[in-house]
Amino acid sequence: MGVRRRTVLPVTRTRYAARSRRHGSRVAVLVAVLLVLPSIGGCRDDPGQPVHIRIATGSPTAVYHAFGQSLATILNRELPNVRAEVLVTAASAENVGLLNAGAAELGFTQADVLPADPGPDPPVVAVARVYDDLLHLVTTAASPVRTLTDLRGRRVSVGAAGSGTEITVSRLLTVAKLDDQVHRLPLGLDDSVVALQNGEIDAFFFSGGLPVRAVAQFARDNPARIVDLGEWTVPLRRSNPEVYVPRDVPRSVYGIDPVTTVANPNYLLVRADLPEDLVREVTRLLMERRSELAAAHPAAGRMSPRSAIATSPLPLHPGAAAYYRDSKP
Repeated sequence: MGVRRRTVLPVTRTRYAARSRRHGSRVAVLVAVLLVLPSIGGCRDDPGQPVHIRIATGSPTAVYHAFGQSLATILNRELPNVRAEVLVTAASAENVGLLNAGAAELGFTQADVLPADPGPDPPVVAVARVYDDLLHLVTTAASPVRTLTDLRGRRVSVGAAGSGTEITVSRLLTVAKLDDQVHRLPLGLDDSVVALQNGEIDAFFFSGGLPVRAVAQFARDNPARIVDLGEWTVPLRRSNPEVYVPRDVPRSVYGIDPVTTVANPNYLLVRADLPEDLVREVTRLLMERRSELAAAHPAAGRMSPRSAIATSPLPLHPGAAAYYRDSKP
């Protein structure tokens, strides 16, 4: 479906109304605007019902969830009559599906989950590029798994069904010609950590922004190794241009040997039919509250208006585009 524009007055915060004449003029009409907006979280006949914003995230110990929980707190505090909540999901692929089905309003995803050509009028568009995911291949320090090809014949968690990790790993195993030579288990992050601790798997993959809390906890509690995957970035890019890049995981992140791995941009997506002025306010708070979001997870602090607009292949929602156009660098 196309972007449905609605004639509504802008949404803003009341707490910071005195910052400018423009903001001050918006405060008086804010509550009235939200009261006449239909609920975007479901069909309601009462226009006085709150505007519901469901944010599709991921595992409770992963970056999407921490980021989404902090964003929900900000939206609930600063947008009157908005009720934001976080959805725990398998992450990227499931999040995109929820947005397409109208079961979420905002959601996080890796770029490689998105279609290379979304078409001229996609039902889901972008708010911002938020940070890069780094693909972790985690094993124990005593494990014989030291390279990707050492996974041959071994039990490996490749990420939960519906996750971005699963998609990235599937592509990686294909270019490494390991498709039929790895015993794949579709475990989420938390289950993967437990399975590796219990010796039920030999290694697990997880794609996330640095640091991934569950990986950091595993490395603190167990002698651990992250396998270097840097050499596989170029083969991956041959079949997936402009998605994958090499990134370093320094020793300071997990206290173990540094490696280079495959990185993948992350986007915050939104349903295309959300009102332009509401999405503009969500975008503004996303950018203006970066320090608060970074306190929830450091990856959130890497955003900037300059980098946020690089959301290819998806266009920006008109509300997000308006914010970036009008904001100062």
